[in-house]
Amino acid sequence: MWKATLVLYNLLMLGEPLLAQDDVAAITPQDCSLDCIQQGGPGCEYCRITRVDIKKALGFNSIEPFGSCIPWPCFDLLGKEDPKICQHYVQAPNEVMVEFVQEPNPKSDTIVVSWKPSYYGIAFLRGFQVSLQALGGSVIGCQLFLFHRNLSLPASHAQMVYKSDPFPGLSLGSQYAVTVLALPVPEEWERFYRSKIFSTRSCADKNGLEQCKKDWYPKHIEVQHEGTSVTVTFNLAPPNLGIRSYFSVCYSSGIKKYTDITPNSSKNRTHHSFQLNDLQEGTNYTCEIAANEVDAVRKTFNVQVMRIHKEDVSPPSVTPALALLLPLCLAVVAIILVLLATLTRRRPKLQMKKLFMNPESLSCTSGLSLPLPASCEIQHHQESRTQEEEMSLPRTRLTPPRLLMCYSSRDGPAHVKAVMQLGAFVQQYMATEVCLDLWDSLSVAQEGSMAWYCRQIRESDFILVICSQGLKHRPEHPEPEGDDEDEETEAVLDFRSNTFSSDTAVQLIGEEVGRAKAQGQDLSKYMAAIFEYSQDTDIPTELRLVSHYMLTSDLPLLFSHLHGVALHRPGAYLKINHISEEGFTNLPAGAALQLAIYEAGLTMRAKGRQSVGGGD
Repeated sequence: MWKATLVLYNLLMLGEPLLAQDDVAAITPQDCSLDCIQQGGPGCEYCRITRVDIKKALGFNSIEPFGSCIPWPCFDLLGKEDPKICQHYVQAPNEVMVEFVQEPNPKSDTIVVSWKPSYYGIAFLRGFQVSLQALGGSVIGCQLFLFHRNLSLPASHAQMVYKSDPFPGLSLGSQYAVTVLALPVPEEWERFYRSKIFSTRSCADKNGLEQCKKDWYPKHIEVQHEGTSVTVTFNLAPPNLGIRSYFSVCYSSGIKKYTDITPNSSKNRTHHSFQLNDLQEGTNYTCEIAANEVDAVRKTFNVQVMRIHKEDVSPPSVTPALALLLPLCLAVVAIILVLLATLTRRRPKLQMKKLFMNPESLSCTSGLSLPLPASCEIQHHQESRTQEEEMSLPRTRLTPPRLLMCYSSRDGPAHVKAVMQLGAFVQQYMATEVCLDLWDSLSVAQEGSMAWYCRQIRESDFILVICSQGLKHRPEHPEPEGDDEDEETEAVLDFRSNTFSSDTAVQLIGEEVGRAKAQGQDLSKYMAAIFEYSQDTDIPTELRLVSHYMLTSDLPLLFSHLHGVALHRPGAYLKINHISEEGFTNLPAGAALQLAIYEAGLTMRAKGRQSVGGGD
C-alpha cells in the first residue's frame, strides 16, 4: 500500500512543472546596468534601457517623447564589438494586447502593453522597442528593452508573454496606436513590427456617469401629451458637475424645433419639466435632449402627436339658388359618365379586332409560340397592363441610413470628382446621409484622418468602397531621409497623409469583412462599387465577399440595399423614376454625376494610353 502511495506522490511531483507551464507568468522589465547587458552577465535577461543609459553609451540625450528609443538600437548598444550579432532576421511579435491599469488621476488612463515573440528568428532576438502614438498626432512615448548579448531563446519560448512599462497620462476617450518592434531591425523593411489601434476608456467608463460633465446625459425621460402640447420631464445633472442649462431639438420631415431649457434649482434639484409647443398634428418627432455643453452626449426620445378629431359641424341649409344648380350639375355628370362608358366599351372591341388579325403574336404562357384562341389573348392583354401603385419606405428606422463612402485618390482629381458627385446624388435623391471626408475636412483636421475614418466605420450603418485601378496599389511607408530622429517615427507609423489614410481605411474595411465572414456574421453593412470606366478586377479580393455594383446602372439595386426594399415581387416591380437608369439624368445632380463619370473615363483611358506608349 505504501509503495502505491509513494509512486502516486512521485507522479504528482513530476506533474507540477507541467501544470506550471500551462499558467505562464508574464515577464516584466528589469533594472540592469548597460555594462551587464553588453558583457552578457547573469541577471540581465530582460532589461529596460533609460535615457541615462543612452547618454552614457552615445554621449547625448534622446528627444523627450522618444525616451530611450534611438534608431538602430541593436547596432549602437550591442554591435560595436560584434556587428554580426545584429544582422539576423527577426519577425514581428504576435498577440499584441493593451491592458488598462489603475491610476488615481480621474482625467487620464494608464496602459501596459503585452505581446509574444515570434518563433521565426527567436534564437537571434535581442530585444523589443515599444512606441505609442496618438492617431493624427505625434509620438507620445517610446520604451526600449534589451537582452544581454549571450542570451539565445529556444523556439518554445515563443509562448512566453512579455510586458512593457506603464504608459501614463493618456487622455480619456482618445484613440492611439501602439507599435512593438522586434530587434534587431532587419535590412528588409517588412514584417518586423506589429501595430494595434485602441481607444482609452471614456470618463463614464472609468469614473462613472455622475462624475463626468462631458459624458453625462439624462437617463430618465417621461413624455406626457396634452393635445398638440407635449410636457417632457427629465432628471437633472448632479450639482457637482456645474451644469446649469440644457437644450432639446426635435426633427420631423425637414422641420427642426430648438428649445432652450434653464431649470430653477431652488424648486426642484432632481427633475425638471418643460413644454414642447406648436407641434403638428399626426406627426412623429425624433427629439434629443442634452446638457448645454460642448460635445455633450445627447439622449434620444420619440414624440408622437395624435390628430385631434373635431366635432362635425351641421351642414348649412340649402339655399334656393343651390337647389336650382344641383339638377344641372347632376345632368352634366351623367353625360360625362355615358361618354366614358362608351369609350371604355369601344376600346376592347378595337383591341379584339387587332388580335384576331394576328393570332400568333401573343400567348398566355411565356415560352409557348402556338396560336391560341382570341379569348386567351384578350385575357393576357388585360392582365399585362402596367399597374402603378404608391409605395412608401418601411419605417423601421427613425433617421435615414448613414453611408460612409471610401475611395482611393490615386486615380486623380477626375475620379475624386465622380465620387463627390455620387455622394451628392445619393444624399439628395436616395434618402441617405452620406459621410465623405471631402465634406468634413474640419473634423478630419481636428481628429486626424485615420481617427476620423475609424469613428465613421464604427458609427455608419453602411460602408461603400468605390473601387478603381489605383486601389490595387497598396500604400507604402515613406523612406527615411537624413538623420532627423522624427523621420524614424514617420517610417514606422505615419497617418498624416490623406491618401495613405484613405487607402489604409480600405484595408481596415477588408480586414473587418474577412473577420465577419470567418465568424459567420452579416456582411450587409459592407458594399463595393465601380464606375463604368473601371473593371471588376479593380475590386480587391477581400471585398469580393460583399455585394458589389456597377454605377450608374445599378442605382436601383443600391437603393434597395440601403433601405431594405424589394425591387420585384409576384406580378409587379418597383420603379423609381429619378433613380432608374434612364431617368436619373433628368435631374441636375444626376446629369452632373453622368458628366463627372464621363470625364473621369476619358482621363483614365488617356492615362492608360500614355502608360502603354511609355512601356513601348
